[in-house]
This record gives sequence, C-alpha cells and structure tokens, in this order.
Amino acid sequence: MLSVSDSGTGMSAATKARMFEPFFTTKEVGKGTGLGLPSAYGIAKQSGGNISIYSELGVGTTVRVYLPRTNLPAPAAVEPEVRPEPEAAPQGGDETILVVEDEAGVRHSVARILSSAGYTVITAVNGADAMCLLETHNGDIELVLTDVIMPKMNGAELAKEMARVWPGTQVLFMSGYSGDAIVHKGILDPGTEFIGKPFKAADLTRKVRQVLDSHIDAKVSKIATP
Repeated sequence: MLSVSDSGTGMSAATKARMFEPFFTTKEVGKGTGLGLPSAYGIAKQSGGNISIYSELGVGTTVRVYLPRTNLPAPAAVEPEVRPEPEAAPQGGDETILVVEDEAGVRHSVARILSSAGYTVITAVNGADAMCLLETHNGDIELVLTDVIMPKMNGAELAKEMARVWPGTQVLFMSGYSGDAIVHKGILDPGTEFIGKPFKAADLTRKVRQVLDSHIDAKVSKIATP
C-alpha cells in the first residue's frame, strides 16, 4: 500500500462522488483533462488492486493505492490472480464502547462490527454529542472510539475534555489520514492509540481488544505495586 497525504483544500462530497469519472475536472478549461485519477484508478484495478481516497474540505486529502504483493513476475498479457487473505477470527468482549463518527455509513458499519464481537455499543455523531451521552449514560464506558476530524468538536478536543471530566477513560482514534500525517499536523500526540481507515473488521476488533487489555494490564500492575 502506497499512501500520500497533503494539506490542501480538500474535496467536497459532490467532487468526491465524481472524482473517478473520466473527463470530470474542477480546473478551468484548458488546464485539466479530468483523466488523471480515472487513469490511475484503472491501472490499479487492472493490476488487481484498488485506490481509496479520504478528503475533508479545508484539511486535505489522503490517497491510498493498494497493489497485490508478489515475488514472481506476472505472466505476459495475463492479469495476476488476487486471492483475499483469510479474515482472522474476531477478538471480542463484553465491554461498553462509545463510537463517535460524523459519517453515518462509517458509524453504522463500525457499530455493527463491534456489536457482532459482543460489545455493547453507543454511538454519537460528533464530540459535542458524545459529551452529552457521557453525561447522561448510566454505567461504565470502557472505551471511546472516535474519528479525528469532525465538526463542532474534533476527536482530540473530545479526548482533552474527557480527560478533565472522566479521567482514565480509554480513547482510540481513527481517521482516513495516516497516523503520521495526523501527528505532523499537531492534532494528535506521538504514541496515541490510532487505527487508520479503511480497516478490516478483524483489524478493528484486534486493535480494540489490544487497547482494552493494555488498560486492564496497567490497572492490575498498579494494584500489585506495593
């Protein structure tokens, strides 16, 4: 996977919906053909790969090019066979997780994955909504899984406010931008728990379990220390 991020103007939802459409361009007449992204997309697909683009207006864009790994040359005029890797068994639990994500499709997908793994899932559409849910929720919330770039209150701002009101609550960040790009922009601190979007269900459940277990291990170690 090749990932490239920028800090440009980003794309609107309308532009993203047409970004792979041949001859579609946002440039002035004579300054663009609208064939760059469609050509790149076609090359990736013909090679058995794919292209994923994540973009936010005013923030920038991350482009990920996925290509199949091989140690052998591809036969002439024959497309390489791409076999998907087997999904690992979900690593679940019974904890309560708050999912904070402003894109409805992503929010519902993440909630479904975690619910299928046995977790109790609560959802919020942004940081401000999450704070309201935390104030009214009866019971413990062991983990907050939050997007980084959101309107009204982003993920980093939510984490800082939570640390003030509910210290010790575990936070796992997710974003379409790479972790290095997010840290470079100064939004997240180095070493912050992070998972990049898009992710497989098994990768998400594995990372969630890892973060939850690390918190449990830290509590046990603290209790055991004289």
